[in-house]
Amino acid sequence: MKRTDVIVIGGGQAGLAMSRHLSQRGIDHVVFERRRLAERWRSERWDSLRLLTPNWFSRLPDWRYRGDDPDGFMTMPEVVRYFEDYARATSAPVEIDTEVRSVEIFDGGYRVITDKDTWFTRGVVIATGDNNTPRVPEMAISMSPSIHQIVPSAYRNPGQLPEGGVLVVGASASGVQLADEIHTSGRPVTLAVGKHTRLPRFYRGRDIVWWMDRTGILDETTGQARDLERSRREPSMQLVGSPDGHSIDLARLAGEGVRIVGRAHEGEGGRIHFAGDLLETTSAARDKFARMKNRIDDFATDHGMDREDGGTEAIAPVIFDSPEQTIDLKAEGISTILWATGFTRRYPWLKVPVIDPRAGILHRDGVTAAPGLCVLGLQFMRRRKSTFIDGVGDDAAYLADHMLDHLDARHAVAA
Repeated sequence: MKRTDVIVIGGGQAGLAMSRHLSQRGIDHVVFERRRLAERWRSERWDSLRLLTPNWFSRLPDWRYRGDDPDGFMTMPEVVRYFEDYARATSAPVEIDTEVRSVEIFDGGYRVITDKDTWFTRGVVIATGDNNTPRVPEMAISMSPSIHQIVPSAYRNPGQLPEGGVLVVGASASGVQLADEIHTSGRPVTLAVGKHTRLPRFYRGRDIVWWMDRTGILDETTGQARDLERSRREPSMQLVGSPDGHSIDLARLAGEGVRIVGRAHEGEGGRIHFAGDLLETTSAARDKFARMKNRIDDFATDHGMDREDGGTEAIAPVIFDSPEQTIDLKAEGISTILWATGFTRRYPWLKVPVIDPRAGILHRDGVTAAPGLCVLGLQFMRRRKSTFIDGVGDDAAYLADHMLDHLDARHAVAA
């Protein structure tokens, strides 16, 4: 049995940030990645996807974007190279093509079984990310086999879809981007809209992420959230990382000819029923952005930026209404359903009692009730930016300090 102080599971941004902070504290560790480094960025993203956040916001511990387009948005191959360069520069001890099969309590620590070896460790950090399994509604099982069904992590480009129209279910970042791309390819698209977070790409002459970073919105902690569980369920931002910097929202899509309907409520065979809740969901998205807008405006005024903001981009109000309706997919010429309905987290290999079937891994700021077992990279884990590339560094530093204290305590007991 091999031994190390800490095992990090996952070789994406969270795992690499954790490795850097563990190294800085002199903690012996290894990082396991089931396939290649940053595998999900390589194989579970569509061809045209770019980061939703500007390049300058891709900060990692002791690492910054060094290219000539800080306000641009990296493509997926560029993101992979970014992480590869970081792993090399920090000498991260990553073992690729190593799949974790089991993590269980053993002899005051943990036994970690991979497809290659068995390890003993005092600490484990689960850094597999917030989105490791697509969430598909139960109605998908009842749909006709003649309907092609796909999730964003399996989608690459419109050319892989069968002929005919496409129903995109979900209007967060992935849903609106894919609805736009597929419609632009010449296919008729219907977009089923549930809860969403509407944001403009630019506001007052600056990227909206710049404002969220500068005003401290993204640094808000779990203790500052009025409803933490609700905040953790917030859908991803309706943003697109386009080279031309355009915004994307329901108004733009509707103007281009995408049909907008309410939330997909139930379905069977070749028919899907949509709720008449568009007015509610679009109004809620409008009101939420209005609150953020007011906060940004107050910040700009307080810091003397009213004359330097480059002008305020006009943001048209978007309030849609739609009655309950049922669509016969075949009659409408719809041959594909793209379930952009978010992700869930599953850990079938984790044999430690820290799992809640509904909430996933139970933790407080990334620390579980099992001594030495932590999790990193979850939505609003410690701060609102915990799932962003920029956010994992601060969280990793916190967990590395916790792990150092844990190891010191274990050594003291052993002595």
